[in-house]
Amino acid sequence: MLRGLHKTGSKRPTPGINKCGSATSSFGIKSKRKNATLWPDPTLEHNFKGHKDAVTSVDFSSNMKQLGSSSKDGVVMIWNMKPQRRAYRFDGHEDSITSVQFSPSGDLLASSSKDKTVRLWVPNMKAQSTVFKAHTATVRSVNFSEDGQTLVTASDDKTVKVWTAHRPKFLFSLNQHINWVRCARFSPDSHLIISSSDDKTIKLWDIKSGECIHSFYEHAGYANQVDFHPSGTCIAAASTDNSVKVWDIRSCKMLQHYQVHSGAVNSLSYHPSGHFLLTASNDSTTKILDLVEGKLLFTLHGHQGAVNSVAFCRTGDYFASGGSDEQVMVWKTNFDERSDTPKNHRSTTPTYQASEPAQTAVKIVRDHGGGMHTNAKRSSSSSSTSTNPRVHHAQHAQHAQPCQPPLEVAQTLERPTTPSLTNALENIIGQLDILTQTVSMLEQRLTLTEDKLKECLQNQVESQTFLDEESWNPDAPY
Repeated sequence: MLRGLHKTGSKRPTPGINKCGSATSSFGIKSKRKNATLWPDPTLEHNFKGHKDAVTSVDFSSNMKQLGSSSKDGVVMIWNMKPQRRAYRFDGHEDSITSVQFSPSGDLLASSSKDKTVRLWVPNMKAQSTVFKAHTATVRSVNFSEDGQTLVTASDDKTVKVWTAHRPKFLFSLNQHINWVRCARFSPDSHLIISSSDDKTIKLWDIKSGECIHSFYEHAGYANQVDFHPSGTCIAAASTDNSVKVWDIRSCKMLQHYQVHSGAVNSLSYHPSGHFLLTASNDSTTKILDLVEGKLLFTLHGHQGAVNSVAFCRTGDYFASGGSDEQVMVWKTNFDERSDTPKNHRSTTPTYQASEPAQTAVKIVRDHGGGMHTNAKRSSSSSSTSTNPRVHHAQHAQHAQPCQPPLEVAQTLERPTTPSLTNALENIIGQLDILTQTVSMLEQRLTLTEDKLKECLQNQVESQTFLDEESWNPDAPY
């Protein structure tokens, strides 16, 4: 049974930075959007079991007839969405599989592995595949371009490589990362590539020139996964510092910063409308973020252990999650059932707005004050499961970090009615920008200090070792 949470009756605090260090909107302007509790609960539709180790990646085919998953057990599974049809099990890789993705047409499924290879599977019973050695180390991710003609791969050999898809042929390599590359993704128009690395950078590449356009820095951790907004104007990053960050690639400024997870964030996926972001974490939860309001909508408890991968389907009606508990779960979003939203209405324009401050989502039992408590039921077509998935509503924005929005975003905000208020808000924004820059400088200096301290300690250890060796020398004069 899925257990929902009704909204709390607490008042919203004043916009600003709270004592926990999590910042809310610096604009202090209410959004025009209606209450988030109008969104219905997601429902668990399928629970697939077949892997013998942690699931590492999931992806839907474009026609929603199949769902691909990969695992540390070295097997690719193709799950048929119709319960009466059997799943396909593809063996071929010689080590753990790190990533899978369907081509846009659905006629191929690509998989990457620790065995340094990439395989292109025909997703049918014959399980035909083409294999090629893509890198000199573990291949962490594989991604098709929007037209399905090219592939981009990321590897522990510190490179990002681009290939032709149907007849694999190496095209070029991107080589500026100085540590393992965790993820690489094409932009929706296939003109750009975004990559994330253990060197704590996220790099934006121009495909035609092969040059790095800009580097975004993750000082507190590295990004496990990055992805483009459907509009191609923004990117989101799932970080090991438990955060989710959204940047505008035109202004190169951070738009939003979410601190909603209590463990490293492993994966994320944009809803096709661009209004929602799905995240997965080591804290055993999957969360849905409302990017327009800058708030957490749902927290889903279904997996036992880390959730390693999430993905929306091409239409956004369903999403899948895979975890270390060896299970693959398919959920229905139910976004089209919202009472104030026309069915099949999908906007592709990102319209981020300043949001109200956050309230932490907690488990709330049914109260007697008239609050609504929902019980979302599993679909009758779901497979049996030993887990007890729970869906938590979140009432307000969850730690959305203040940052300067792009011009078209700023224009969507309501304007203050008095000049004095305008000046006050501008002063606050300016002070927050200065604080952000100061913190960034302090982090850089702290990193340098730590490096120097490590070097001094290492020199001290080496010096002490040398003295110890001299003291033990039997030929040394007394």
